[in-house]
Amino acid sequence: MAGRSTDEAGVEPRSAVSAQVTYDQVVSASEAAGLVLMGAQHPRVSGAKQLDSGTLILLGAGSSFWPVLTASAEWLDGKPDPVDRWSLRVVGTLAENLGAQAWYPFGGPPYSPFIDWALKSGRTFQSPVGALVHDTVGMMISFRGALHFDHEFDIPVADDPSPCINCPAPCASACPVGALNAKTFYDVDACHGYLRTPPGQACMTQGCAARLVCPLSAGAGRRAEQSAHHMRAFHPE
Repeated sequence: MAGRSTDEAGVEPRSAVSAQVTYDQVVSASEAAGLVLMGAQHPRVSGAKQLDSGTLILLGAGSSFWPVLTASAEWLDGKPDPVDRWSLRVVGTLAENLGAQAWYPFGGPPYSPFIDWALKSGRTFQSPVGALVHDTVGMMISFRGALHFDHEFDIPVADDPSPCINCPAPCASACPVGALNAKTFYDVDACHGYLRTPPGQACMTQGCAARLVCPLSAGAGRRAEQSAHHMRAFHPE
């Protein structure tokens, strides 16, 4: 059997590796690294911004993410931005091993259009309060990166309607100060103001009340300490 082609350094070209990758292989490799697949699309079909071909896979945090992160060198070294640094290493390694290009939702400006990619994946929708809601992790969305492959390969069809259609929208009334609501969507000042108060410490230690009350958010397997970390990053005062 003929061997795979390599470049002058003896390394197999990215396109050659990518052309042999399947969706199931991406799933297995990503889950082994502590990530879950949160959407897939062919940009040629979906009209994803910045891309016009190939296959785009969105990666995010699921129930296995936090234990893997907190055991990592990025978390234990005490340096700033452990989540982003972990994501750079892990998503970057996946991209290298699978023959893809890595994209990240941080590091800008300019920023990669993750919201557009998420909405066009067919698995993420706009909630009644404006925040994104995902079909398996609800409003506890945390994209850690994306993989873009040069070729198109088979991906699951995502054509279910928004889970919010038949939902009574508890998210619209869960915020104690109405910072997340169906009319103005997000009053950032009201949110930060509430987080400075003693009652607001419940959100600081357990996570945003409006996001938690989403019926699908339980699917994220989000631990309180993980939500507390993200809340401190959002509201460091």
